[in-house]
Amino acid sequence: MSGPTAPGRARAGPLAGLRIIELAGLAPGPFAAMMLADMGADVLRIDRPDPAARAMPQRFYFTDRNRRSIAVDLKSPDGIALVRRLLLGADALIEGFRPGVMERLGLGPEPCLALNPRLVYGRMTGWGQDGPMARAPGHDINYIALAGVLDAIGEADGPPVVPLNLVGDFGGGGMYLAFGIACALIESARSGRGQVVDAAMVDGAASLMTYFFGYRAGGGWPGRGRSVTGGGSPFYAVYETRDGKHVSVGSAEPRFYAELLRHTGLDDAGLPDRADPANWPDIRARLAEVFRSRTRDEWCAQLETSETCFAPVLTMEEAAAHPHNRARGTFVEIDGMLQPAPAPRFSRTPAGMPSAGVEPGVDVHAALQGWGLDGAEIDALAAGGVVA
Repeated sequence: MSGPTAPGRARAGPLAGLRIIELAGLAPGPFAAMMLADMGADVLRIDRPDPAARAMPQRFYFTDRNRRSIAVDLKSPDGIALVRRLLLGADALIEGFRPGVMERLGLGPEPCLALNPRLVYGRMTGWGQDGPMARAPGHDINYIALAGVLDAIGEADGPPVVPLNLVGDFGGGGMYLAFGIACALIESARSGRGQVVDAAMVDGAASLMTYFFGYRAGGGWPGRGRSVTGGGSPFYAVYETRDGKHVSVGSAEPRFYAELLRHTGLDDAGLPDRADPANWPDIRARLAEVFRSRTRDEWCAQLETSETCFAPVLTMEEAAAHPHNRARGTFVEIDGMLQPAPAPRFSRTPAGMPSAGVEPGVDVHAALQGWGLDGAEIDALAAGGVVA
């Protein structure tokens, strides 16, 4: 990757030249904005004036990277007027308030699209803009529960297991919002008209389950913890090694399974037929015994490049140090802090090296550069407390 690129300046990536206003929020909204900014979009984040609203110093919010920020009081008429002014030059807006909040601020889709008919208006919520639960509070765990996701994850005969907040906030939320905005921007370039993108985490989480709904419709869904990829099978599982660490095995196809048995010395052990789930506990016990006989590194030396579909279970620090990830630049350091690099990759318009997010008010002139305000106007807004 190339050297650091400051937000607000010419940026690299397939979305270079696009300008997006982000009304600061939590988790999924910033993640969507990060994805777009990573790809070169010029994203201006509008934060709250109260710095106490954030639980950590700005430098630790990695999902705020690649953009500058201004603090604007959205309860002030002058603050609302400034946002409306900025929207005149924006290609898209990201907001993550509960339904009705933007309308009460005078920044709902109707007035904003009247100001800028090409605007893509991205809305991030848990339940969506309509429906019986639209205005109810909630978090990732609630959205994936209602979408049928949470019930499917965990051990057989055990309770559902919470998969961090990856499925609702980031996978079903921020990623779908970024995808929706990108789709709407392509359409807007053809039609000259903007539109509203209603990204709901319950919808996105349900969409992520499409394959498994098909599995269920075909009569092949056995329930939580009993499917091949859901923890039921011994050939798609995690095993503990002699040093108390773990390895992952994904030998789902017969040829990979045959190699797994060969490398573990179980090919001539008379194991029962893996096609019958009734035999899975016995096969799992035999594999578990073998994997406990060596350390994780010893198994890596034997299996990591074999035809078994194998990988060690790594911590975040170990993942960054792994030779494969180092060779690909999967992780980068920004201001000495480790974090994932932009993804995916592009052959002709690669993204630049990410830059750290900037505290609101650090440089208002740089943040508003190119957004249609001259230096005197910015000074006047700052002096009047409208922007910081």
